[in-house]
Amino acid sequence: MLKLFRWMSRWPLRWLHALGTALGWLAYGLSPTYRRRFAAHVEQVGIGKAAARSAVASAGRMVAELPRLWLGGAASVPWRCVGDELVRAALDNGKGLLLLTPHLGCFEITAQVYAINHGAEHPITVMYRPARQAWLRDVMAGSRDRPGMTAVPAELSGVRQMMRALKRGDCVGLLPDQVPPEGMGVWAPFFGRDAYTMTLAARLAQQSGAVVLLTWGERLPDGAGYVVHYEPLPEALPADADAQAESAAVVNRAMQQLILRCPGQYLWGYHRYKAPRTLAASGSTSAN
Repeated sequence: MLKLFRWMSRWPLRWLHALGTALGWLAYGLSPTYRRRFAAHVEQVGIGKAAARSAVASAGRMVAELPRLWLGGAASVPWRCVGDELVRAALDNGKGLLLLTPHLGCFEITAQVYAINHGAEHPITVMYRPARQAWLRDVMAGSRDRPGMTAVPAELSGVRQMMRALKRGDCVGLLPDQVPPEGMGVWAPFFGRDAYTMTLAARLAQQSGAVVLLTWGERLPDGAGYVVHYEPLPEALPADADAQAESAAVVNRAMQQLILRCPGQYLWGYHRYKAPRTLAASGSTSAN
């Protein structure tokens, strides 16, 4: 499997995205559960048929581009940034930078591009959960521990490393629209329906004083590469770190605005409204 992964990492991005389109529709066709969830989420938000079809293909492209991005890195694909001056200004502030991105477009590339542009001076710390397969776990570790970027485990030690990074004036990247374990989130509206939402993103910003920016990696058509966007958080977070539900709602509204800008590249099949899993006692932690 690793040999196949390495072979695919040398494919042109256009070929990978063509394969991904087929994979996206194959997964959609073979999984009734996935189809039902996808359709329910799209209908709930009112996404048009064209954007919905594009999102089916986009989910497959996200998977197919991973060999290139994990083994070749952002340096192996075309990309450009919009709003990078906001990143520079935030880092010059000296209080750290928190980058938030939903499951939109190519979120793998956002941290890598930041690391290329700013990681030598202010590294980025990202959180991840190791894969179950040993070969994939090694590939993931290598892809996320690269110059200017450090990956930390999704547990208390990782949260502490993130806070230390912000207090040094460095950068942290998070996907706040993923469902956290029980005790690490609150229920907050997301597209008109309550979703269990992490409190970590807001608390990191509130406790460190870091600047919060939104980012996402737009996937260009025909394998032309990516555009990494940066923009300010539309609403200020509550000053009171104990206002967890209100803070989570602010973050969710920001994610919604980004998603609606390009609904054809969001992972509508993601199980966003599921109940949180319970952490084992040995690995449990709380962000509350």
